[in-house]
Amino acid sequence: MPISDYYLPHLLAVLWFVVCWAGYTRYAQAKGRTTPCLASVLHLYREDWMRRMLLRDNRIADANVIGNLERNASFFASSTLIILAGILTVLGASDRAVSLLADLPFVQAASRELSEVKLLCLGVVFVYAFFTFSWCMRQYNFAAVLVGSAPMVGERHVTEQERKAFAERTARVISMAANQFNQGLRAYYFGMATLAWFINPWFFMLVSAGVVLVLYRREFHSDVLEVMVYTQTPAFESPKEKSE
Repeated sequence: MPISDYYLPHLLAVLWFVVCWAGYTRYAQAKGRTTPCLASVLHLYREDWMRRMLLRDNRIADANVIGNLERNASFFASSTLIILAGILTVLGASDRAVSLLADLPFVQAASRELSEVKLLCLGVVFVYAFFTFSWCMRQYNFAAVLVGSAPMVGERHVTEQERKAFAERTARVISMAANQFNQGLRAYYFGMATLAWFINPWFFMLVSAGVVLVLYRREFHSDVLEVMVYTQTPAFESPKEKSE
């Protein structure tokens, strides 16, 4: 088999992987501006959170919530470093890794050089995840500073317009941090898809498309999104209530 024919499926798989990841990211950002999704709905809740925070003298609970969110990002950043250490370890013993993979069923035989390229690509995915999680942590730190600088109840020199602008600004910073966290989680999803490349490039392409479908379903059509968007009013009766 010519070398070009051997590497062509792998090249197509990588290009398809990049299109799936980058294309879905752009699509989700554009669609989220006009369609309710987890990111847009949660931003509205954050604005409500910040407006209500300005009505409280005690902001300890608000600071604790931001601290918990930051710890979540810290956990994933630390886990990503462990994963990267494991990838580097496997790179140092690539011959043994190739032989172990060759013994697994349904795994397409690959050269040592190609296996190392796959590991490097997997490492790049998790390096990106580490940078997004670490930047998320810093943005939550910025949000904590903003909460600490929030005007207190009864400050006469602070106008209502300034309070509204502060709530919107702080909610936007928290949403930016949450978006970075979401980007890091997507990197984990696509990192799992990259593992399919070690089996077969065509399977890798199929799993990449499957990850896009899972992400789309969860961000735009999940049950939790339906619950957060749904608001019952006295004038509304569900079909179940009408039947009763």
